[in-house]
Amino acid sequence: MSRVANLNAWAQNQVIALDAWARPWARARRWRSWVYEFLLFGLKQAFACIFGGLMLGLIVATHMWWPANAPVARYAFLVVAAIAIQAGVVLFPGGRGGAPLGLPVLQLGGTLQEVFKTAHGAWISPEPSLLRIGGVPLFSGFMYACIGSYIARITRLFDIRFIRYPPEWTTWVLAVGAYANFFTHHYLPDIRLGLYAFSVLIFWRSWFQYTPDDKPRRMPVILGLVLVSLFIWFAENLGTLTSAWVYPDQREGWRLVSIQKLGAWYLLMLLSWVLVTLVHRPAGPEAPPKNKPIAEGGGVAD
Repeated sequence: MSRVANLNAWAQNQVIALDAWARPWARARRWRSWVYEFLLFGLKQAFACIFGGLMLGLIVATHMWWPANAPVARYAFLVVAAIAIQAGVVLFPGGRGGAPLGLPVLQLGGTLQEVFKTAHGAWISPEPSLLRIGGVPLFSGFMYACIGSYIARITRLFDIRFIRYPPEWTTWVLAVGAYANFFTHHYLPDIRLGLYAFSVLIFWRSWFQYTPDDKPRRMPVILGLVLVSLFIWFAENLGTLTSAWVYPDQREGWRLVSIQKLGAWYLLMLLSWVLVTLVHRPAGPEAPPKNKPIAEGGGVAD
């Protein structure tokens, strides 16, 4: 663990040194401060996405360069790689703060959904692998954990608070209903339109307060969830393009994933967010800050 602590300290010092060099430039002009804040926003987003980014990078790289006669199946390698990446996410800088506690729940729930959906022909994973349950390679569950990891990290990195957060029981009703509908709509009426409407009803007055640098900013909760869902949809298109999984209309040749899938990712984002609130309880603007500004010794590796 001393090596992890040393790496954490090194990364933190690099961020502080970069900030000490760039901040005087940023403060000289107002437009520069906006540019610098935007760059910090991107840096923190990238650090929050590290689990998903590495997984997606490996999926693309192995699709392009995995040998056809390799003794280990590509999917099996991705399982081992996912375990290693998750261990690194937990142990290395920024991994603390409760994020690991929710990841197994998301992995289990995601894997159960994958087994059910593939059995009903919603999608397939076309390549062979011994490390699978039914038609589902085990790395699939880690893709759901990537979402939970992102949410937990972004909560800390941006010191996210909520303005007019709805009663927590309403968010649990929404999350449980969304997860159940992924299964029940195969046998019962699909209630996703009602779930969308319910999410608008409980969140329409709610705002994220997030801090890219030292000044809090605000964004409607629903807009934030839709934007993140959109980026997950972009990632899903890469996943299907590289045969990590394939939808029925892509079996004869790849095509863009239906934009309707954006709604499914929106509901999954809500479910993941509610699970993460078990560890990172929703805080109001008046709560003490979780992270110091970079200029005071805080940063993306904090």
